[in-house]
Amino acid sequence: MSSTPVAVFAAGSLREVLTEIARDHEVLTGQKVQVTFAASGLLRERIEKGEAAQVFASADTQHPQRLAAGGAWQAPQVFVRNSLCALTQAEVNTSPDRLLVTLLDPAIKLGTSTPKADPSGDYAWELFRRADTLQPGAYATLDRKALQLTGGPDSPRPPAGRGTYEWVMDQRQADVFLTYCTNAVAAQRQLPRLKVVAVPPSLQVGAAYGLTVKRDAPPAAAAFAQALLQPPAQAVFARYGFGAP
Repeated sequence: MSSTPVAVFAAGSLREVLTEIARDHEVLTGQKVQVTFAASGLLRERIEKGEAAQVFASADTQHPQRLAAGGAWQAPQVFVRNSLCALTQAEVNTSPDRLLVTLLDPAIKLGTSTPKADPSGDYAWELFRRADTLQPGAYATLDRKALQLTGGPDSPRPPAGRGTYEWVMDQRQADVFLTYCTNAVAAQRQLPRLKVVAVPPSLQVGAAYGLTVKRDAPPAAAAFAQALLQPPAQAVFARYGFGAP
């Protein structure tokens, strides 16, 4: 087994779960894995600029597909799935069937991540488009009021030891934040006064996470990528709230 760590670039929403899986993989195989976490779009840009990544685990399939189209990376495959949830302040009184009314309320500060840089933001805008089919004009309202608070190249970073979404909500930058359900649950665990509200099926946007390996990567990189699809790693993903591919 190579003494050089496998260089993995991974979506920020995978931080907790992939840290655990990488640690398990090292214990099992002796192969070190070095994971760099950030918004998927920003990571893809860093790879395109020449940073040395061998495995890319993105929160969507578009960014890894764009790398694959360049020829140096393999075609991506879906390895886990996620969904959107609404993370709300304690005083926000809403429910799945009233969520759209809440989001459209002029008094509600709506937080999202940053489209193009972070797939979570792209999924939020897809939800806005779905909202427009239910209530014409909703897209324009939501597009105008949404605050892009995280995931961008210039987004403020939380202090050391603080989770991004827990910190944003604790600072009251938003009343409702649309993010992955796994992020929302983690934020609520860190700040129990927050509430997690399910997005109703009529608005729900499924997030498919794409995995790709660089074509000239060593066998250890391909082995780690394959391990993510195997039952032991998939069981860890499930424990953190991710869906099967």
